[in-house]
Amino acid sequence: MARIRVSVLGPARLEVDGVPARLTPLTTRLLVRLVAAEGEAVPVRRLHRDVWALDGDRPRQSQRHRNEVQKRVLELRRALDPAQSGDAARVLRTEQWLAAPVPETAYRLVLGPEELDSSEFTDLVNSALLAAPASAADRLAAALALVRGRPLVEAGDEEFARPLVRRLTALYETARRQLIRSRIDLGRHDLALPVAELMARERPDDQDVAELLGSLRARLRERHGRELLRQPFPGGTDLVVVRGDLFDQDDANLVVGFSDTFDTATEQDLVISRESVQGQLVERLFGGERRLLDDRIQAGLRAVTALRTERPQDKPRGRRVRYPLGTTVPLAVDGRRVFAVAYSRLGNDLVARSAPADLRASLDSLWPAVARYGMYKPVAVALIGSGLARIVELDRTQLLLMIVDSFAEHCRREPATAPELRVVMRPSDLERTDLSALGTYLRTTPPARTSTDVGAGTGGQDTGAGAGEGGGAHGRR
Repeated sequence: MARIRVSVLGPARLEVDGVPARLTPLTTRLLVRLVAAEGEAVPVRRLHRDVWALDGDRPRQSQRHRNEVQKRVLELRRALDPAQSGDAARVLRTEQWLAAPVPETAYRLVLGPEELDSSEFTDLVNSALLAAPASAADRLAAALALVRGRPLVEAGDEEFARPLVRRLTALYETARRQLIRSRIDLGRHDLALPVAELMARERPDDQDVAELLGSLRARLRERHGRELLRQPFPGGTDLVVVRGDLFDQDDANLVVGFSDTFDTATEQDLVISRESVQGQLVERLFGGERRLLDDRIQAGLRAVTALRTERPQDKPRGRRVRYPLGTTVPLAVDGRRVFAVAYSRLGNDLVARSAPADLRASLDSLWPAVARYGMYKPVAVALIGSGLARIVELDRTQLLLMIVDSFAEHCRREPATAPELRVVMRPSDLERTDLSALGTYLRTTPPARTSTDVGAGTGGQDTGAGAGEGGGAHGRR
C-alpha cells in the first residue's frame, strides 16, 4: 500500500510515498472540503456548491456540476494512487446519498491518524492531557511541530470548515498552554519561555498570556541567581561568571592561588594575609587547622622537584623550599578537589610578586591537573592575580580574559576537562571589569578542535603525581 499523507494544518498538501503530489487549486479545495467533513460522506451537489463557492442550485446545470465534481475526484484519485494499485478506492470512496428525495452520488475521504495531520495532532494532544509531564511535553511538542499555519486555509471562512477550524484552533491553544505547564513541571522554564513568547506576540491583548510570560521571565531571572553570564564554550563546556564568594561554590572544585613556597601561615598576617584566598582556605574549608592543610600540601609536593631552598638568614619567616610556578597540588576536601596552584613568587621580604607571563604559564599548567583529578566537576576560580600578587600590568578585564583564554586553549586539546568553568567575582572586582569585552571574545573565539584534529601528544604535559591524601602534583620542571 502506498504511504499517503494529507496535511491541512497550514497550506494543504498531499504526499504519496514521500513525494508531493501536484494538485490544481480546485482539486486542492475539494480535498480540503472532504477533510472538513471529518469522515462523513458529502453529496455531489453540496461538494460543487462548496468547492466552486456557488450560491444555490442553478436549474438544468446538475449534470454539468456532477461532471465537474467527478473530474476533480478523478484527478484526486490519480494523485492518491499514481501506481493505480487500488489504494484510491480505499481512501476516496464512492457512495449513494440516500437522505435526499432522489438518491445522489456522494464521496467520503477515509484517512487514519497516520495519514492525516489534523487527526494525528488531535490524538497527540488528547493523549498528552492525561499523561505524566515528561510524556505530555514530548507529545505536545510533536503535535505542535505539525502545525504550519492556519488550518484548512484554502477554505477561508466557509461555513463547512468552521467547526473543524474552531476545534483545531482551540486544541492548538490548549496544546501550547499545556506544553508550557508540562515544561514548568519538569523545571524547564527555559523551554517554556519561547512558547509563551510566541503566544504573547500573536495575542498582545491577552492579559493571561502576558502574566504567564512575565512569571516565566521572573522565574528564569530567579534561577540564574547570581549568574552574570552563561555561555557555551569550546569543547562543550559552559563558561559562567557569577557574583559572589569562591568558597560558597559547594558543587564545584576550587582553584586557589599560592606562592611558590606554598605558605599557609596567617599568624599576625606576617606571611599570608587572613583576608587572602589562601587565608580563607584555612578557615573556611579546614576549620582553621593550618597543620592539616600543610600536611596535605606537602604530601602532594613529594613528587615535585624543588627549585631551591632559601637559607634561614635570607628568609627567616615562612617556608623556604621553592617550587616551579605552575606547580598544582589537588587537595581532596569533602568529595571534591581544591587545586592549589603556585602563580607568584614570595620574596624573602614576604611580598608576593607575579607577572602576566607567570600567571599565564601557571594557568596553562593548572588545567591538565583539573582534567586529570577533577572528576569532571565544575571548576570555580576567583579573579586570580587581582589581589596581593600585585600583577599591576593587567586590569581586571584583562585578568578575566587571560583566565578564560587559557582554559579555552586547553579545551581545544582536551575538551573533557570540566563541564563548567565558573569565574567567581567579588562586587568590588565587578565594578572594575568590562564583561562586554568577554562577550566579544566569546563571539570571536574559533571553534574547538577535537583531539583527532590536533593529534596525539599535544595536550598539557603530565608532570607526575605524588602520593598521599592530597593526590598528585603538577608543575613545570
